[in-house]
Amino acid sequence: MKFLQLSVLPFLIVILSLNGATLAHPYGDFLHCLSLRISNSSTISKVIYTQNNPSYSSVLNASIHNTRFATPTTPKPYAIITPRKTSHVQSTIYCSKNHGFQLRIRSGGHDVEGVSYVSQVPFVILDLVNFRDVKVDTKNEVAWVQSGATTGELYYGIASKTQTLGFPAGICHTIGIGGHLSGGGFGILGRKYGLAADHVIDAKLVDANGRVLNRKSMGEDLFWAIRGGGGNTFGVVLAWKVKLVPVPPLVTVFTVNKNLEQNATKIFHRWQYIAHKLPNELFTAVWVMKVNSSQVGKKTVQAGFRGMFLGGVDELIPLIQHEFPELGLARENCTQMSWVQSILYFGGLPIQPVDILLNRNALPVSSLKAKTDFVREPMSETGIEGFMNMFLEEEADFAITMIEAFGGRMDEIRENELPYPHRAGILFESTYIVQWTNEADAGTYINWIRRLYSYMASYASKSPREAYYNYKDLDLGTNNIIGYTSYEQASVWGLKYFKNNFKRLVQIKTKVDPMNFFRNEQSIPPL
Repeated sequence: MKFLQLSVLPFLIVILSLNGATLAHPYGDFLHCLSLRISNSSTISKVIYTQNNPSYSSVLNASIHNTRFATPTTPKPYAIITPRKTSHVQSTIYCSKNHGFQLRIRSGGHDVEGVSYVSQVPFVILDLVNFRDVKVDTKNEVAWVQSGATTGELYYGIASKTQTLGFPAGICHTIGIGGHLSGGGFGILGRKYGLAADHVIDAKLVDANGRVLNRKSMGEDLFWAIRGGGGNTFGVVLAWKVKLVPVPPLVTVFTVNKNLEQNATKIFHRWQYIAHKLPNELFTAVWVMKVNSSQVGKKTVQAGFRGMFLGGVDELIPLIQHEFPELGLARENCTQMSWVQSILYFGGLPIQPVDILLNRNALPVSSLKAKTDFVREPMSETGIEGFMNMFLEEEADFAITMIEAFGGRMDEIRENELPYPHRAGILFESTYIVQWTNEADAGTYINWIRRLYSYMASYASKSPREAYYNYKDLDLGTNNIIGYTSYEQASVWGLKYFKNNFKRLVQIKTKVDPMNFFRNEQSIPPL
């Protein structure tokens, strides 16, 4: 293995089990290619992690938020590349393409199907953990944020400069910006301002040919596609320019918990008719889960009615009492806080100190499976009852459904404004999540959530049954792992995520990446 004598590669010793393995081995070729293009030896040791590197496992696992894909049998990358500058990204694309390795791109590692860090064919991970700069310009109310930053790092960057600007992204502060914006990004400011992706005004992308493009040079078609058409599909987006939005210095949050014995079913039934019509400044959600009953040794189901109002408690209480008296909202259910603290509140974290937003390990990790629905017609009381009762089953001990009201600004944006099509007429989105600790039991829990999803078929949107790309679900259909995937095959899952926008996404993919270099189980295929 003569290339190991190169002075820049003392730490890239590759132990290949093949007899007489030489530079001709594609893995050796790939590393040699990278070594020639990243010629600084001190840099290489901080950028390339091979399987025999002592730090390989810690780098791989640092951003895995679904331990279902962190088992001994989970396929592992031949190498993890943690670029520190744009040229490292260009080099990784060039060498992966030339030496037959699939590239998986990871920003925060929250892909619920592990698609950003697992593949069934030989692959390397491009981990954007070092691309995490956040530059906030309060005067122009914009920010440049790199894809490897988390939503929490962006929120903290905004809040450390101003209390009157925010950004309408999700409540989980450890999500990577790259994946979140690539799929849309809905959060507690969504009824007032729409999606996170609705506020992207420029981007920096490296395409399959290694060209560095911005909004002007990539053109409006590609710029449209990257704002909701999915990550690892059109290129590597390194950074995003986002427009910030006004928020009051104080917002009001509330939680009112109701269990089955406290008419949770009837109150939720009523909520469906009201929540999407409330003022845009009021976001509400219902979190459904199993809890202990007041009767010793028994369980019940709790519906937690949660809300965030862009205003004071004195304005909120009469509003709810008039529009939704069934909830019984009282002043003691409410707390006033800053917008950035409300992110922590909804994330189930202490609201002080806010620098917990910078902690990427603040949330526990577990094995999980998720599915989503968009609901356009209110469920019957009987339907809600059957749904709630499924949470009394043993497999639902660590299950939750997060039901978020739509309407407001989401009703005003056209379906084809961005690839994300779930806009006017949606009453609420439901995100079903089940977790487990023993991997041997995975099948039991996955079967439970599939039964829950099957039960909800009568009540969910139809033709297609819509789904949210940011909670990827490979049950909906997949591309071929090797070889060509037809438009018809991909449309089975693609129409659920993107509806009629899927066709335009395929056309753009065909134009910008006709050889399908950027691909995964649910990436847009070229024609």
